[in-house]
Parts: sequence; C-alpha cells; structure tokens
Amino acid sequence: MPTLYDPIKLGDITLPNRLAMAPLTRNRSPKAVPGPLGVTYYTQRASAGLLISEGTAITQQGQGYADVPGLYGPEQLAGWKKITDAVHAAGGHIFTQIWHVGRVSHSSLQPNGGQPVAPSAITAKTKTYIIHADGSGEFAPTSEPRALDRAELAGIVDDYRRAARAAVKEAGFDGIEIHGANGYLIDQFLRSGTNQRTDDYGGSIENRARLLFEVVDAIVAEIGGAKTAIRISPVTPANDASDPDPQPLFEHVVRGLAARGLAYVHVIEGATGGARDFTQGDKPFDWTALKAAYRDAGGTGVWMVNNGYDRELAEEAVASGRADMVAFGRLYIANPDLLARFKARAPLNEPQRATFYGGGAAGYTDYPAADLSAVAA
Repeated sequence: MPTLYDPIKLGDITLPNRLAMAPLTRNRSPKAVPGPLGVTYYTQRASAGLLISEGTAITQQGQGYADVPGLYGPEQLAGWKKITDAVHAAGGHIFTQIWHVGRVSHSSLQPNGGQPVAPSAITAKTKTYIIHADGSGEFAPTSEPRALDRAELAGIVDDYRRAARAAVKEAGFDGIEIHGANGYLIDQFLRSGTNQRTDDYGGSIENRARLLFEVVDAIVAEIGGAKTAIRISPVTPANDASDPDPQPLFEHVVRGLAARGLAYVHVIEGATGGARDFTQGDKPFDWTALKAAYRDAGGTGVWMVNNGYDRELAEEAVASGRADMVAFGRLYIANPDLLARFKARAPLNEPQRATFYGGGAAGYTDYPAADLSAVAA
C-alpha cells in the first residue's frame, strides 16, 4: 500500500515523495521578471516531491494580473533559470504552469491597452490586480473582452508551444503544466457559460475541447508527453466559470488526455480554495468516475488531486489509491518544510492572508522552519 512519503515515477523522473506544491500566484515579479526573492522562495520548498511554479504567462496578451512572471522574454527566462538551477542544486524537481488568462485581465495589462481576448465577448464577473503609475495596487473589475477570431487560434496554440519549449530548453524546468483550470482561457473554451461560439470551437463538447487538445498536441510534439501535464477544475466557479453538465464534458477531456501520454493530470476537487463538495448542475460530481474514465481509456500518468487537503486526508487519498499525489497550496505558502512537519506530526504555521499577493519578503520567504527536536522531545 503506497504512502504519501513514498517515491513515485512521474514522466521520466522519480520523485522522492508524493507531495506537490500547487501553483500559487504571489505577484512578486515586477515587469514579469522573477527575481532573487523567487530563488529563495522556491528553494526553501524544494523538499516537496514536485514544485509547480506560479502561473506564468505565455505572452503579454496572456497576462492577467500585475507582477506575475512570464516566459516570453529573455530577462524572464534568465530569472527563471536562476530559480530552476537553485531548486535542482537543492535536490528538487520543478515544473512551470503555463498560463493564458483570456478574459480575466484588464486593458492596462494588455499590449497597447487593448481588450483582453476570450472565446466569446462576455465580461467576467470577477476582479484582477493592477498597479497604478504611483506604485499603488488594487483589485479592479476585469475589462470587457473581445471574441477571438478563428484565424487567431492557431497563433495562440503556437504561443503555448513556444512557451513550453522555452521553459524546458532555456529556463531549465523539468516540465510544464498547462493551466486548463479556474476560468482562464482554456477553461473558458471548455465551459458553456463562457463559450457561446457557433464555429467548430463552440457548441458540442467535442468542439469546446478542441483548443485544449490542440494545445496539448502542440506541446507534446515539442517537448514530449513525459514533460507535459495539465490542470483542470471541473466544477469550480472561480473567475465566473460555469457549466450546467460538467461530468460528460470532463470525462471526455480526460479520455482524450489518456491517449496523449502526459506526466500527470492535476485535478482541483470542488470550488478552488473553497468547499470540496461544491458542484455545478443538478447532481454531485463523481470524482471516482472521472479518474476511472482516464484509466479505462489507457491513461497512465500520475493522478494528482488538490483543494482543501490536510495531512490526514492526503495520507488516506494515497493509501486508498484514490490519488497518486496530492498538491498543497496555502499550507506550502506558510510551511516551506511541509514534508518534514507532516512526517513529524509537527504543528503548522498559519498563512498570513494579507501578504498572499504582492509585497516583499514578509509572508513570502520569512516563514520559519519547525524546530523538530522540540517536537521529538
């Protein structure tokens, strides 16, 4: 019977344990360039089986929040290379989450102050984070998007491909996680609440999943399936995402992913950062059936789960076979030594919510490690 602390094969690498640090937006990369604080932050957490970087924009058009990093400029890649080198030197493994936010953006963040893009011209009922000329920041309503022309979609697929190649070949990541969750661009195409297109990227489940599979196929062709992963969130309402019948939609998605030889599928169960039993539609979502659809279709990648897991629930999920790995978000913000604390049953630091987004070292790199000798005593 496997445990949370056992090694596991993920793609072409063997991880020392089954804890992952989930992608966590921290808004500490001015001009989209990760800096020295990022080196410290990620290296502190390198004992996780896998680190997954914060969402990292594939282009400026894909940028949705101030001071989040990118993968489309040489300074950005150089900044990430310092981080991946440090993580590897500490014995860690790190994937980056590649991101296009679609309509969850603001015109001040877009090239030439243009409109954000989306499957359909429907404004998201959510907010993004912007920084003004005087340096002050605030959460502001998203800007009205424009619907992408069909002719633009091949270029966006190629943007994903180029970002994945740069992440692995230049920035030194062990692989990439496609952000297909939380109401961002790929998820916007999947959900009927945000996709009201009448061309072959809208309407049926097959059409709404078309962009996702085109992105996956382009990246797998570029860097290989063993270095490619994806994150999905079948029922989350994050960023105004909705679909009245998510079960057949996401079972279609995972069956399609099964044939593509990915390193892992990362599943957010319930509402992102909220209730694990949240659902959309008229019946509860069947998470067991989702995993079964993937395995029955021949999927062999690691099944990673996320959302509201504590030590006990994570240990049970792995021991029962319900999951192969568990990703933790807020617990890793506050506990860089989460693995050691879990093993020792040590108390956990409490996350400082006021410092989640933006700022400097406070609430980022200054959380203390546990005194495990005191715990043992």
